[in-house]
Amino acid sequence: MTLRMDAAELRGFLAEQFPQVKDDFVLEDVAEGRARLRMRIGERNLRPGGTVSGPSIFALADVAMYVAVLAMIGPRALAVTTNCAIDFMRKPGADADLIAEACLLKLGRSLAVGDVMIRSDGAEAPVARASLTYSIPPDR
Repeated sequence: MTLRMDAAELRGFLAEQFPQVKDDFVLEDVAEGRARLRMRIGERNLRPGGTVSGPSIFALADVAMYVAVLAMIGPRALAVTTNCAIDFMRKPGADADLIAEACLLKLGRSLAVGDVMIRSDGAEAPVARASLTYSIPPDR
């Protein structure tokens, strides 16, 4: 299976469909079954204690998987998350962006399953790992 949307097309799609968060995420790379996103960390992402909040980490994992799925199926805005499990492993610092590496494990007609590893920029050890399932809308 080949890419149906390249990085430029995905960036344009996200900016058009999700203008409210278009400046929060940077699509750094996309390849067959893979996507790499950066989340620009700012004050809005922090929780007490000076660490990135769980909802911000979830958002990054979710968008990374969404992009990996769309790259393979094309621009279907109604692809939606049906399941997500996240393991929070280390405290990310408030002074570094987060990087998500999404990998599709299975892409079927109606479901996509994948994993996302999240690291603080410049760090080797992951801060979180997420497993997500997406529902793919039928072709019209």
